[in-house]
Amino acid sequence: MHVKKGDKVVVISGKDKGKQGVVLEAYPKKNRVLVEGVNIVKKHSKPSQLNPQGGIISQEAAIHVSNVMPLDPKTGTPTRVGYKTVDGKKVRVSVKSGESLDK
Repeated sequence: MHVKKGDKVVVISGKDKGKQGVVLEAYPKKNRVLVEGVNIVKKHSKPSQLNPQGGIISQEAAIHVSNVMPLDPKTGTPTRVGYKTVDGKKVRVSVKSGESLDK
C-alpha cells in the first residue's frame, strides 16, 4: 500500500473530496484506510455498561486506499508515491519533490 498509519493524506474522490486528515489505521488485506474526520457515519448503539445511555454515535468508516493521496512534505500538495532503495531498504519517496515520505 502507498499509505501507512500516521501519513497525512487528502481525499481525491467521493463525498469527502478535498478533505485532509491523518491515517488512523490501515487495512492492507481489505485495501482500506481509516482517515481522521473523513467518511463520518452514524452508528446506532444499544445501551451497555460502557455506554449506559445508548443512542446514535458518529464515527469514521474506512475508505478505499485508491481514493487517498499522501501530501508532499515539502509543498503540502497531493503527490504520487515512488520507491527508492536507500542503504538496502525500500523507502517511499514523493514523485513531485523527491522528498522521503518515511520518517
